[in-house]
Amino acid sequence: MGRSGWAKHEIIPCERCGTAIECKANSYTKCQCSAVQLTINEVQHISELYDGCLCAKCLFELQQEYRETLV
Repeated sequence: MGRSGWAKHEIIPCERCGTAIECKANSYTKCQCSAVQLTINEVQHISELYDGCLCAKCLFELQQEYRETLV
């Protein structure tokens, strides 16, 4: 099937900062958010704060904020 037949990824705003991001939830390993490796506890913490997609920058910042609470 040619590329024109593929579903396009949705451009959505990051729920935290509003930056436009390309959501690739159906292709997670190619999504920009997969650059941030989160522990299960970090995922749980962030999911308690946000329901939608977040950009990699915000995920990293939230990860750092969470880790600072553990010190």
